[in-house]
Amino acid sequence: MKTVALEQAVELIPDGASVMVGGFMGVGTPERVMDELVRQGRRGLTVIGNDTARPGRGIGKLVTSGVASRAIVSHIGLNPETQQKMIAGELEVELVPQGTLIERIRAGGFGLGGFLTPTGVGTLAEEGKRKIEVDGAPFLLEPALKADFALVEAFLADYYGNLTYALTARNFNPVIAMSARTVIVDAAHIVPVGMISPDHVVTPAVLVDYLVAH
Repeated sequence: MKTVALEQAVELIPDGASVMVGGFMGVGTPERVMDELVRQGRRGLTVIGNDTARPGRGIGKLVTSGVASRAIVSHIGLNPETQQKMIAGELEVELVPQGTLIERIRAGGFGLGGFLTPTGVGTLAEEGKRKIEVDGAPFLLEPALKADFALVEAFLADYYGNLTYALTARNFNPVIAMSARTVIVDAAHIVPVGMISPDHVVTPAVLVDYLVAH
């Protein structure tokens, strides 16, 4: 794990990269990283997260500024800009049921090719997907999701890169930290090694590549 300045961390992310972003309506999203992506003028990113938050918050900043060209999310209902850009053909949106989305990400982190789910059977969601019968019941084969980068917000990080989270801000963060080639973490507080009890470590340092300095 390496500690780097915010600008250097974001410079690692090239145009056209796929990025997983933690957060639920912006709660648990690394806002400083979002702002720096916009400032550096990144383009063509595929953004994977629970939602696109709202204008001026979280992933919504990437939508407004044109950083994101594709979004794989569970809903866009609270961000009218996402809806407008999707209708105008300026943003490709793949809507995935929330439970299916997080399980696809988890499968990627666990080295699985995908998983079977009954969610979406008999609906438009099954179009183009392989259907498999198990014990007489139909299931859809959902592929695993991985990304080039995971952008994680933590509450505490130590100087090894062990992480813990604050309440519901934990959400997608620990799972995306397992499912990307490069993990970049912005923590609210960086503390000496030993300040986080081993029992309280949620994401171990071995998964973290870069910690954004304060």
